[in-house]
Amino acid sequence: MKYTCLALAFAFVLTACSDEDKPENILSEDQMVNILVDIHLTEGFVQSLSIPYDSTRVLYPILEKQIFDKYGIPDSVYVESLEYYLRDVAKMEYLYERTIDSLTVREKMNSNR
Repeated sequence: MKYTCLALAFAFVLTACSDEDKPENILSEDQMVNILVDIHLTEGFVQSLSIPYDSTRVLYPILEKQIFDKYGIPDSVYVESLEYYLRDVAKMEYLYERTIDSLTVREKMNSNR
């Protein structure tokens, strides 16, 4: 009986941690990486502008909305996806490794021009 309870508890933990708990409207890992790349490029662009800080606070949300429009998603889907991936530190770390790799490749391509 003791082993049966232990086996059931173990099975419950395995099923509770599966990807089946992933809500339907969560962005795929590839989509998330692409959006994170665009967001970081946009943040860098806005920070590089010689405009007052309050102007950047107006400009950035406009550019961010253009990113979401490019991918055909509302900002709520991005926020929900970000919150979902942040719950799994290892997965979020993996997504950011991919994001940094993509940004590094773009930087190298631009420096070779």
